[in-house]
Amino acid sequence: MINRDKRIFEIFHPEDKSPLSITISDSPVHAGFPSPADDHIEQKLDLNKALVKNPSTTFFARVKGESMIGDGVEDGDILVIDKSQDPYENCIAVCFLEGEFTLKKVRIEGENLVLIPSNPKFKPIIIKKDNDFYIWGVVKYLIKKL
Repeated sequence: MINRDKRIFEIFHPEDKSPLSITISDSPVHAGFPSPADDHIEQKLDLNKALVKNPSTTFFARVKGESMIGDGVEDGDILVIDKSQDPYENCIAVCFLEGEFTLKKVRIEGENLVLIPSNPKFKPIIIKKDNDFYIWGVVKYLIKKL
């Protein structure tokens, strides 16, 4: 069943006319044992260049709902979506089904396309040939607050 709330996503187009730079340390952040301190050379990281490969087909969307929490996608998270990316098995995609958007994992089972939620409260959606359906874009990055 599709969520009937029409506001599943707030969709934004990235501002690509000016760089969005932040300072990044040249020293790695170790997830294991810390290493002795190195010289910490700082560089600039342009988030638009790092996250947006195809500016004209890339959009940001804020997630509303909890159908993908098993994959770490939570209400309020921001998705970076590329509409030019071809969908692939098990990708997380923004899909348009019967006039509404939904975020699901795309799976091919035999001759059927199935949209898989990652929350057991939701059921998979089997796409039929007569459905008004298309994959709007593939999620490339997930931005979340910790």
